Amino acid sequence: MTSANRERQASGWLRSRTLASAWPVLLRAQRESRLATTGPYARVRHPQYAGFVLIMLGFLLQWPTLPTLGMFPMLVWMYARLARREEREAITRFGDAYARYAAATPAFLPRLHSSKSESRRGP
Repeated sequence: MTSANRERQASGWLRSRTLASAWPVLLRAQRESRLATTGPYARVRHPQYAGFVLIMLGFLLQWPTLPTLGMFPMLVWMYARLARREEREAITRFGDAYARYAAATPAFLPRLHSSKSESRRGP
């Protein structure tokens, strides 16, 4: 394998595991008027909001000032509220398809185990 191929492969792996990989999935789903359920959306319903909260937590840990301490809970509350509003809109637009997706996919934190390991375990 050439160096260029290794770089492309590593770049693809990194892109598929970063917050930035959510944007093309969402854009494509919006253009096709369908739910975004692949990429990061296969693991959580709100990957961007979860990423933003992690970034804000990093700022809070790096610069623990009164403004960051005060703003963090307010911003988390606002993003959670926005996510819930978007979910109500998705239920209205997509109905049962979104309800099934929401039942199977956590909102903000991915499950620590995969569905494959669950299916192997049995009832």
